[in-house]
Amino acid sequence: MVERRPTLGLLAHFVMVIGVLIVAFPIYLAFVASTHSAQEIMQAPMPILPGGHFLETYKTALLGTGTSSANVAVGRMIWVSFVITFIITFGKISISLLSAFAIVYFRFPLRNLCFWLIFITLMLPVEVRIGPTYQVVADLGMINTFAGLSLPLIASATATFLFRQFFLTVPDELVEAARMDGAGPLRFFKDVLLPLSATSIAALFVIQFIYGWNQYLWPLIAATSEDMYPIVIGIKQMIGGGDSPVEWNVVMATAILAMLPPAVVVILMQKWFVKGLVDTEK
Repeated sequence: MVERRPTLGLLAHFVMVIGVLIVAFPIYLAFVASTHSAQEIMQAPMPILPGGHFLETYKTALLGTGTSSANVAVGRMIWVSFVITFIITFGKISISLLSAFAIVYFRFPLRNLCFWLIFITLMLPVEVRIGPTYQVVADLGMINTFAGLSLPLIASATATFLFRQFFLTVPDELVEAARMDGAGPLRFFKDVLLPLSATSIAALFVIQFIYGWNQYLWPLIAATSEDMYPIVIGIKQMIGGGDSPVEWNVVMATAILAMLPPAVVVILMQKWFVKGLVDTEK
């Protein structure tokens, strides 16, 4: 039994508030900077209250009408990021579900070896295999394409492992009942396993969405055209614009826009995300 003390409760809330302020303050400064002109930001001290250039700055960021030579329309970058992220997210979940289903419910030679070979790929991140992967993507003509930016990232040993562990906890009685009802493997997968895996899928969706949205290294190599830059690469290009001045207000507005989709996904799916991580009911 956990002992409840008012002093400890106040201390815990105080620490939590301090932590929230530490995390939120840089975001607040970025928002404030996005509402001022580039000249106002460079003043010392920097303004800490919102300015009057909110609509102007965000319009410039979305349409890419700034004076910087590296200024790319954020609307296009967000669209590219959304497409890449959804392909990666649904690809990882789909492949992992089918892989775990095959490993748990089908009997074939070297089944456990296949699983451990999949699991060992955790030690081979993109950075290790980036050279061969780029060569394959280039040979297939997929540079500057959505397929080239997303397909090399859709396999996930972690998700396969998590679904395998979950499927192992499904009672054998469900398998026998489905077999007695005449359900084949695909029907059992669709009508029994998928509904039972809903919370796990939701939790992995949030994780993989953030993973895909924040991809930097692979798009940096596989995208050489500004039209195929995801928003993370676009921010870097806007900062490194050569001799042209950096429009920090537009950069900050782009950063704020880049944070919105993952934040919305986490907020909307928070209940499912937590339930998928801690729920033990089968």
